Amino acid sequence: MIKLLDQYTIDKIAAGEVIERPGSVIKELVENSIDAGATAITIEIKEGGMSFIRITDNGCGISKEEVPVAFLRHATSKLQTADDLLKIASLGFRGEALSSIAAVAQVELITKQEDALTGTRYQIHGGKEISNEEIGAPLGTTIVVRNLFYNTPARKKFMKAPATEGSYIYDLVCRMAMSHPDVSFKFIMNGTDKLFTSGNGRLKEIIYHIYGRDITNNLLEIHAANDQVKITGYLAKPSISRGNRSFEDYYVNQRYIKSNILTKAIEDAYRTFVMVHKFPFTVINFEIDPSLIDVNIHPAKRELKFINEPDMYDFTYISVRKALLFKELIPTVTPGKDKRPETLAERKVEKRPEPFETNRRATELPPQPTRPAQQKKPSMPMQPANSGISAQPTSTPSVTMENRSSSPVEIQYLKEDNQSGKNITNNMVAENIVPYLTQPAKTALNSAEASVQTNETSEQKKQEPITSEAKIKYEQMDMFEDKFLTPEAKKKHRIIGQLFKTYWLIEYEDKFFIMDQHAAHEKVKFEELMANYKNKTAIPQYLMPPAIVSLSGTESEFLRENLEFFQNLGFQIEGFGGKEYKLSAVPANLFGLDGRELFLEFIGELSENGQKQTIDTFISKLSTMACKAAIKGNTSISFKEADILIDQLMKLENPYTCPHGRPTLISMTETELEKKFKRIV
Repeated sequence: MIKLLDQYTIDKIAAGEVIERPGSVIKELVENSIDAGATAITIEIKEGGMSFIRITDNGCGISKEEVPVAFLRHATSKLQTADDLLKIASLGFRGEALSSIAAVAQVELITKQEDALTGTRYQIHGGKEISNEEIGAPLGTTIVVRNLFYNTPARKKFMKAPATEGSYIYDLVCRMAMSHPDVSFKFIMNGTDKLFTSGNGRLKEIIYHIYGRDITNNLLEIHAANDQVKITGYLAKPSISRGNRSFEDYYVNQRYIKSNILTKAIEDAYRTFVMVHKFPFTVINFEIDPSLIDVNIHPAKRELKFINEPDMYDFTYISVRKALLFKELIPTVTPGKDKRPETLAERKVEKRPEPFETNRRATELPPQPTRPAQQKKPSMPMQPANSGISAQPTSTPSVTMENRSSSPVEIQYLKEDNQSGKNITNNMVAENIVPYLTQPAKTALNSAEASVQTNETSEQKKQEPITSEAKIKYEQMDMFEDKFLTPEAKKKHRIIGQLFKTYWLIEYEDKFFIMDQHAAHEKVKFEELMANYKNKTAIPQYLMPPAIVSLSGTESEFLRENLEFFQNLGFQIEGFGGKEYKLSAVPANLFGLDGRELFLEFIGELSENGQKQTIDTFISKLSTMACKAAIKGNTSISFKEADILIDQLMKLENPYTCPHGRPTLISMTETELEKKFKRIV
């Protein structure tokens, strides 16, 4: 028998779609606060949000007459007609949040508008109104949710432990704070402050509070725009990668969402920069016309659709790729981090003389006149720590071998930020500095002298210390600095020799580089194969006699539909009758690889994965193809061949990692080597 359900049951069913766990309550209520224009939001929970949730904001509030209406299903101030669904600019719009929460919890609301003399206190338990009265209250809204799922024990028993639910809520609040850096967030769990953001609009500061210094110091800024989309935020350098996608955060119009299109575009852009099965760190916001997206496709609004998904993919891929290729990234081996912070005096670097050198100085130097202690003066007066001026104020230390000072120079390296007037300095050794700047226009460097300079004209900008702790990390060389892989720098290269028949040592200025001959040659071969495919310039190597191959029905159909695809790679194949085909040519320069087996492997995997996976599998197969064709480790090659390999790397767009994400080059500075031998203390 078909029956019409009562309103109480309907509300509970609807609540089950919207309110899945305590985090769902937090999400809906915080979104309401943001839509109300709040600039400060406090979230407090107890026992994972199951027993107590309180959200307090300084938004516009709700009028006394509208409070009861706000708890009715589909009651909202954000939509008027169905046409408004085509251009949704607010985070919430369905009018289901308050009614769904009230159906499964005991809710108390206190609110006051700016022009009202008094506020309103409203209580509703399990969907039933308990009280509605006037009360003294500050501007804004406070909502208290107690005993969540108290009347739906079936849902309550599926909740995780309070600590687990609390961690889910913490992650949610962090994402909402990063999506709205102009809103101050405070999160309190069981009486302990877990997160506070100032709401000053500085996203990087929020990332620092959440993820710490290591990630913050390895961020690259991304800023791109076209007629329809504007992309802003931060990407992490390839060294900051994880084994899952939990660090991939992106927002559309400041709404945290999940999108297969955006995920694929970002990960494809990082391809060859990170190792296989590793995923990048991102905090990116996509600002797009609301009429070009549809957010009304998921109960929790976690997914959306783009009107033109291919264009969105292309623009995202290009923008992320460009940000990654903007500066030179070479892994640098550095000493381990210090056990404690160093003082200014402790950071001064001195070379320890050899024993015979000490004796020679003692015999050659004339005796010095004795001075009273009060007359002693430092040979080089140090500037105040907050002056923003180098310890050597009248000159700029050069980082080139020809002009480098015989004694190390300590400088204060400053990083600029446009949004504050505070100056903070970090003292580092000039020989050991590689800037972590995300905006090269802010860098005070002389490209002609390749020298590090201080910036004395940034009093209106905030200076942040740049520190380094990772034992192995990616350093970002400034675009105005002489890069290792350039024709100009090549003149200063000195190839020392081969190590373990796999690695080549190259000296350049005050650094030495180690090149993995297999990874480097693999990248060269991969780029060569990709270029041949894109430009249709692949050189075929003819087989004598031609090879006859048999293909399955699926493989035959795939070959027929993608014949040009294989021809662009250098394969020449034609029908030979029935399911047999004549393979007349394979790509040249495969270094003895079996062309027939390579073709069968190619078409087998491509046809099995289907058209949707073709490009990914194609790139993967090209990577494998390049790997097999490249010089192997434990193979002797000549100095001339190594020199040619370096020349080939210089011509690549991204020569720093192989197609599988392994580095082709790592480096170490002279200073770091001297520290290993205890020449520097």
